[in-house]
Amino acid sequence: MKDGKPVAALVDARLFDRIRRMQGRFDAICDRLEAGFSDTLEAEGLAEIDAAVAETRAGHSKQPTG
Repeated sequence: MKDGKPVAALVDARLFDRIRRMQGRFDAICDRLEAGFSDTLEAEGLAEIDAAVAETRAGHSKQPTG
């Protein structure tokens, strides 16, 4: 423990391998996104993200809850 938080865990080898594969796929997706938006200004990209979040939240609030 460090500062009251766990810093290590025992994980099954197969689960660890699966986690590593998932991390590899996640990293590849991030690289593709980065390349696809490399010409986009930061402010423009953040505005697109804000718009997508607002649209998603608006859609969730209109769905029936039961």
